[in-house]
Amino acid sequence: MKDDQLRLTEIFYSIQGESTRAGLPCVFVRLSRCNLRCSWCDTPYSFKGGDKKSLDDIVAQVESYGCNLVEITGGEPLLQPDVHPLMTRLCDEGYEVLIETSGSLDIAPIDDRVRVIMDLKAPGSGEVEKNLWENIAELKPTDEVKIVVLDRQDFDWAVEACREHELFERVDEVHFSPVHGELDSNTLANWILEERLPVRLNLQIHKFMGVE
Repeated sequence: MKDDQLRLTEIFYSIQGESTRAGLPCVFVRLSRCNLRCSWCDTPYSFKGGDKKSLDDIVAQVESYGCNLVEITGGEPLLQPDVHPLMTRLCDEGYEVLIETSGSLDIAPIDDRVRVIMDLKAPGSGEVEKNLWENIAELKPTDEVKIVVLDRQDFDWAVEACREHELFERVDEVHFSPVHGELDSNTLANWILEERLPVRLNLQIHKFMGVE
């Protein structure tokens, strides 16, 4: 029987730049391919190419870093069905596993032990029509939602979406992230304070470190 394989862009060890785990050492497993083309995407190199790797090889490389926190990212990792046995295996071996997904594909099959960081695409991304709203019902209280904000229109859209779908009550954390180099973080912070929102300002630590 053929071993499960994934098309992999890279595995690397760095500081987690986002989510409630921001600032912690983390192993990133970046899978290849994406079904979206967000206007502000910072990892277009993951759209194509990549090398096929067995789950054994991927797990062995993750183990080599000696770090308990692992994030599965992309691209869009849910495009590859074999990501599910990878996540389950990592959970079985005692890792804390995060997955960052665009929210355009079904999250229901994800192992319940995995912390889902689900993006919602605001209008400024150019991909707002790709949001799969049915996913919201699948979010666990321990999951997180991230919305990247380009401008005031995106901010107002994000606030309405969070309130309409009761995201503040549904998940552990909601993050608003300014498009790096486009929206001043102080401006976004002031908007959050003015609206008295229970959201976390997400500044993408890795961008200030000079890495993607």
